[in-house]
Amino acid sequence: QVRLVESGGGYVQPGGSLRLSCSASGIIFSIYSMAWYRQAPGKQRELVARITSTLTTTYADSVKGRFTVSRDNAKNTVYLQMNSLRPEDTAVYFCNGVRNSDSNYWGQGTQVTVSP
Repeated sequence: QVRLVESGGGYVQPGGSLRLSCSASGIIFSIYSMAWYRQAPGKQRELVARITSTLTTTYADSVKGRFTVSRDNAKNTVYLQMNSLRPEDTAVYFCNGVRNSDSNYWGQGTQVTVSP
């Protein structure tokens, strides 16, 4: 059974930092491309950052220079370090792992709230 479990969300003031973690089980983690998406109320889910199995990273323009995605294959975990947080970063953040169209998995999400 495949499981992706996010943690690390919470409440933070503007300018603050959070680190999200996503622990995976039931997959060969190292061969999966891992990503973080977010969905704010009333908006579509959007890609925040991705790290491939070869450690290539991509970021949404809105988070470049503030967020960093990384992975630890020994721990089957992907991270999202979020700095200089803004109110517009408030959303539910989801972990995604994909190998191909038949191997595409999601976590349950973790809430991030940025507010004074």
